[in-house]
Amino acid sequence: MMFTLAELPYSEDALSPHISQQTISFHYHKHHQGYVDKLNQALTKADAPMQAMTLEQLISHSDGSIYNLAAQVWNHTFYWQSMCPSNNGKPSEALAKILTESFGSVDSFIEQFTAAATQQFGSGWAWLVKNKDGSLAITSTSDAVNPLSNGQQPLITLDVWEHAYYLDYQNKRPDYVTNFFAHLINWDFIEQNLNA
Repeated sequence: MMFTLAELPYSEDALSPHISQQTISFHYHKHHQGYVDKLNQALTKADAPMQAMTLEQLISHSDGSIYNLAAQVWNHTFYWQSMCPSNNGKPSEALAKILTESFGSVDSFIEQFTAAATQQFGSGWAWLVKNKDGSLAITSTSDAVNPLSNGQQPLITLDVWEHAYYLDYQNKRPDYVTNFFAHLINWDFIEQNLNA
């Protein structure tokens, strides 16, 4: 199976000024496309069963470079969907109730997720996930690691690799995370994933 770069769910300038068109263009066309290209190249040397796998199957059944590349392709596609230009600033009443039951309040969820994103050492991701038992959790992963590997269902993610924010925020990762919650988070996407 040859993978292609998934289309952005909005225009490259749609998240400006919180994430600039320059950052989106560089991140999407260079980094995300690069992971797709390198994954396809790596799969040409893999056995036939692996070549037929979906991204999710590769994440669950591979390791090394193929795992890293497949996870990064999946993570980035999921990251783009985790943001939207029409953020209304707060979750629906139904989602707010779920977040409150899981984390104490919506504000507490935001605080805990922000801590996971800002305290992740080096490159990685912050996630809201659903565990096998149905409970919700906030976690962070290093490099390309995807929660699917642990049997968790991702509900939303934030890329905290420097290339995701450095052109706009330099070393101020907390400002990037703050603006994610204030202006960009796609609350509807969380609900869609919860109901899937």
